Amino acid sequence: MSPAIRPQDIADIIIMSFLVYLLYTWFRNTRALQVVIGLLVLGLIYVVTKNLGLLMTSWVFQELGTVLFVLIIVIFQTEIRQALYRFSLLSNLFERPGNGGRLDFMALSTEIFSLASVRTGALLVFQRRDHLDEYLLHGVPLDSVVTPQLLGTIFRNGTPLHDGAAVIADGRITQASCHLPLSVKAEFPHHYGTRHRAAIGITERSDAVVVVVSEERGEVSLAVEGELQPVHTAEQLSEKLVMLLALPAPEAVSVSVRERLLRDPLPKLSIVLLVIICWAVITARQGGIVSMTIPIKFHNLPDNLAFMTSTPEEVEVRLKFFSSLIDSPKHLDLVADVNLARVKEGANHVPIHGEDIKLPLGVTLTEIRPGAVKVITDRKVRRDLPVRLKTRGKLPSNFHLKKVRIEPAKVTLEGPAHFFRQVSAVDTEELNIENFIGDSRVEVGLVPPSPQVRILRQAPVLVRVSAAKR
Repeated sequence: MSPAIRPQDIADIIIMSFLVYLLYTWFRNTRALQVVIGLLVLGLIYVVTKNLGLLMTSWVFQELGTVLFVLIIVIFQTEIRQALYRFSLLSNLFERPGNGGRLDFMALSTEIFSLASVRTGALLVFQRRDHLDEYLLHGVPLDSVVTPQLLGTIFRNGTPLHDGAAVIADGRITQASCHLPLSVKAEFPHHYGTRHRAAIGITERSDAVVVVVSEERGEVSLAVEGELQPVHTAEQLSEKLVMLLALPAPEAVSVSVRERLLRDPLPKLSIVLLVIICWAVITARQGGIVSMTIPIKFHNLPDNLAFMTSTPEEVEVRLKFFSSLIDSPKHLDLVADVNLARVKEGANHVPIHGEDIKLPLGVTLTEIRPGAVKVITDRKVRRDLPVRLKTRGKLPSNFHLKKVRIEPAKVTLEGPAHFFRQVSAVDTEELNIENFIGDSRVEVGLVPPSPQVRILRQAPVLVRVSAAKR
């Protein structure tokens, strides 16, 4: 158990609560939220069965997890794409959507109630932040100024565009006669028709605001966030549209932020409590402190230096695990990757820093022993050395090597300067000459004289051997 809650833990809880609440508000009253709740229940069952030792049940749930994840992506790709689009608009989170600043809401409301008085059905969709194109089918593009007369003409019985929804975006009518997705609510009232189900359906999938006029009853309703609200007067409708669509006055922004923080207290408290419980499950059972030995590797050695030796070749580290859910150290492929950019020729004591070891999330480094590694370097040089043929076996007794020719006769080597004071040639791989009779041509590889030395020629050398009778 951690002795105290870190500031990072508080930030962790706040950020996750914020994100979960956003997802909740976006998908509330939709099929996606119902599926997520079902998956949470299945996850809870899996945890319980695993802790109770029910091997077969927990194994089945574990294997189904991957399949369900893929199915969710396929089935709810539209909702997922819409959620990702909304995340790009988080900078405007505390601003009211403003596509209605150029609209005369009172005149529109009066026209809508005029349609209701003569039992003319209408469906008017106001687009806010979320784009609606992927939800609209068979619409007729208009791109017209919004006027009460035009709306009355569109929805009048007998006109080509009266059947379907009209869409208003950025203060203009963009489409008419659109087909909208229908709500899948099982508890939908029977006296509501297709218009009302379409109004609820589009607001379940987006943040649009929809005004719907019932042709049978002459009633006006407002659909917002998957809920249908009856509206009784043109003044009341105008006030609601202004509140939902018009830009707020600058002095009202601070009040709006506070209202947003205090609104919906029960879901917010429930989500915070759920996040705290999940955080406690993940972090409460800490994995403790573990010691392990990891290898050392190097990078950024200056081009003018050659690496000779290092001591030690491994270091012991002590790691603190903040959750027992993190893999065992035996499964962590850790390495100390030390930067040699500042080493000089000769002996160097290079410190090993915490950032040289890449640790997974939830693991921290508490100690490194030893804290430095001794690295010996030498000046890097290039030298041309002759190639020397290495042979094995013997020629037949009545034959002797008449001539040996190697192409190329010299190769270029690169390595520490002190090495070239001790080596005078580069040997080939051993060549078996037992069956050589007459003239032969053979390709053989070169053997690096030391691990610190690199042969710049990659291809084998060509050896021409001439064996003649004595």
